[in-house]
Amino acid sequence: MKLGIVGLPNVGKSTLFNAITNAGADSANYPFCTIEPNVGTVAVPDKRLDFLAQMYNPKKYTPAVIEFVDIAGLVRGASKGEGLGNKFLENIRRTDAIVHVVRCFDDDNVIHVEGGTDPLRDMDIIDLELIMADLEMVVRRLDKVQKAAKGGDKKFRYEAEVFEALRDHLDAGKPARSFETSGDDAALIATSDLLTLKPVIYAANMDETGVASFAENAYYQAVKTRADGEGAQVLPICAKTEQELTELDEAERAMFLEEMGLEESGLNRLIKCSYTLLGLISFLTAGADECRAWTITKGTKAPQAAGKIHSDFERGFIRAEIVAFDDLKACGSMNAAREKGLVRSEGKDYVMRDGDVTLFRFNV
Repeated sequence: MKLGIVGLPNVGKSTLFNAITNAGADSANYPFCTIEPNVGTVAVPDKRLDFLAQMYNPKKYTPAVIEFVDIAGLVRGASKGEGLGNKFLENIRRTDAIVHVVRCFDDDNVIHVEGGTDPLRDMDIIDLELIMADLEMVVRRLDKVQKAAKGGDKKFRYEAEVFEALRDHLDAGKPARSFETSGDDAALIATSDLLTLKPVIYAANMDETGVASFAENAYYQAVKTRADGEGAQVLPICAKTEQELTELDEAERAMFLEEMGLEESGLNRLIKCSYTLLGLISFLTAGADECRAWTITKGTKAPQAAGKIHSDFERGFIRAEIVAFDDLKACGSMNAAREKGLVRSEGKDYVMRDGDVTLFRFNV
């Protein structure tokens, strides 16, 4: 999974990126400090995998990972090449989802390129630039399809109708993800690689006072209302606090979070938001050689999950031996779980569940 961190210059993108990846990206109080996208890979915290590692003491411990990409700040006119313009947009195109950092704090010492804090205005600027970039792509696609449709092919005429409607939708200032489509139309539009089709998490970046009582923060509430209307996720966060957390050991970190009234770090909450947004779950494999978490889409059946490990596993799939993690933990060992009849044999139609501890049987 690859998440692109975007936003206007100086809203806290690179500070947040540094905090969640501890990768040391530059952050400074002027626009375009980030020019090339910084990339950091983060292990997905999973207490279930930790428990399995204690049980098996494996040679390898392999958590699921998320790749974060810190993309240069966007400004008005990016779709026309302003600022870093098209380079910025291409970097977004290669991500699975967008983490849109929105400034929700006042600070005279941190320059705002638009002159002051206004989350909705900032969100509108970025949305409009992404929509304009998509509109340009759709118009080019439509031009090609309309020329092809002149030959009388019904397939191209149908495609032209779909993209004409999408063009009008984008031209009205609406993102592609809010365009109502049938299954076939959605599959067709998905081939166009549009920026505004990507799901969004709005990271409302507040100061320490604001995040401690975020429910009462007017800036946060404005972002949340907008996000709810779009069906997007919203995450209250303080990038500065997250950066300070990286400098503490585990005990100090827990104490710090408790003092702030937070149950877990922003990274953990961001990962949970990402999995929910993209409809992802994890299944687990465990043994003396390796304990590992595998990320799949909700609704994935057992053979396709096996294929995540190796194509031979899917091709020669026989069955999956599965125990729910909670059952395994309660029993204390796989043998005890088997004795209690909690290890199930599942076939090709079994839909995987989050936390399934799985052994695939196959023959090639």
